[in-house]
Amino acid sequence: MAKTANLYVRIEPELKEQAEQILNALGLPPSSAITMFYKQVVMQQGLPFDARLNYRKPIDISSITKDELNMELEKGYQDALEGRTKPINEVFESLDKEFGI
Repeated sequence: MAKTANLYVRIEPELKEQAEQILNALGLPPSSAITMFYKQVVMQQGLPFDARLNYRKPIDISSITKDELNMELEKGYQDALEGRTKPINEVFESLDKEFGI
């Protein structure tokens, strides 16, 4: 199918530059990346990633009750038993990136 449709968007110049540097390193033109995104939207029948408002920030244990702490610890224990774990360096990198901690 011929590529005849145009897409015009406004984004922050810094975001555009950062994304294009990564795409260039991958050898991928921005138009191809956008096409890939659109194809994934069609295939997934929605966004190809989670888009949620109920994101949970890390819990400050000084602000929760003993029962709430035990419940969170139990969740972590169950995750460990079921293999839902990540290497510690990934966890610290993610915390630093998302929360600056």
